[in-house]
Amino acid sequence: MIKEIRYLIFLLIIMIFIFFTLNYYFSDSHKKKSYRSLSNLNKKIQSYSQKLPILEDDTQNIIEYVKNTKTKKKKKYLFWELLNKND
Repeated sequence: MIKEIRYLIFLLIIMIFIFFTLNYYFSDSHKKKSYRSLSNLNKKIQSYSQKLPILEDDTQNIIEYVKNTKTKKKKKYLFWELLNKND
């Protein structure tokens, strides 16, 4: 009997916790606070982006292309032939 009562109390505590948590997160005051904080963040981002310096582009013609006329032929090895060799 005591075991069942203890489980009932645990279940009741968990349900109360979930209820109050959901009640807080879906309340109007929490929605207003979250919207205000997001709005403030957007304003801060806009103000910082206006203050950022613009750097000059100095990467024109920086890549030099080299023609590779010497092609080296690589020897192809077969796995089983390497195992069979006893050198």
